[in-house]
Amino acid sequence: MTPKQYPTRLPCGNRVLDLSLTHVMGILNITPDSFSDGGRFTQRDAALRHAEAMVAAGATLIDVGGESTRPGARAVSPVEELERVAPIVEAISQALDVIISVDTSTPAVMRESARLGAGLINDVRSLSRDGALDAAAATGLPVCLMHMRGEPGDMQDSPHYQNVTDEVASYLEERMTACAAVGIGAERIILDPGFGFAKNLAHNLSLFKHMDALYRLGRPLLVGVSRKSMIGQALERPVGERLYGSLALAALAMTKGASILRVHDVAETVDVVRMIAAVQAAE
Repeated sequence: MTPKQYPTRLPCGNRVLDLSLTHVMGILNITPDSFSDGGRFTQRDAALRHAEAMVAAGATLIDVGGESTRPGARAVSPVEELERVAPIVEAISQALDVIISVDTSTPAVMRESARLGAGLINDVRSLSRDGALDAAAATGLPVCLMHMRGEPGDMQDSPHYQNVTDEVASYLEERMTACAAVGIGAERIILDPGFGFAKNLAHNLSLFKHMDALYRLGRPLLVGVSRKSMIGQALERPVGERLYGSLALAALAMTKGASILRVHDVAETVDVVRMIAAVQAAE
């Protein structure tokens, strides 16, 4: 297991995340067009019930997203995204003892979600939208920076790398520097390699194999590969048959030192985490 080289206490709003442990982040897509569960949780009550079930299954974070970032996804206006996200963040904050992560690149959504009780900003665009850096800094919350090239609509158009791991690391380091310039210190940053974003199968597999190299940046890693196309391509499985592949990668990510596993199948992944932790704790 990769040794952790950073403080293990991460304040997330009114809660604290213990980074000495591996955490399971449950995905809550409140979108009509997400690749795996689009349209299932767009209503407040359905979303809250699903969040409750994931917390009961062992999720310590719930990642709320109001804009699909699957390949080819359509853009969503800031107003539409805010109308989707804000009521769900508020409901979860009032009902559940869990850290709420908001999967957004939109400054207004960041600010309002923080006001309503969110504890983490998870941005696939690494705070590159106009105003996002300042908005994230103003919230005082930790942020997750993810590697991606282009936009969801075009990111899979012939991605090319000389060395995918080195280039991902360089990009994330550049975004950390941009964060520092507005007062977001390294102690508030989590990094996501961005599996499935502007990467083909060979890129994804190589990046996963060598992701330990990203620890040179000195920050915890979030790994999100649940049900993704890299599993479908490697195993020749449709979205509904990717559980075992997802669990295999979750186990491998944990042994590589990942701090957060972002998943659809919470209960099954929690069992993986608990079993590996039990072995690691043995004499």
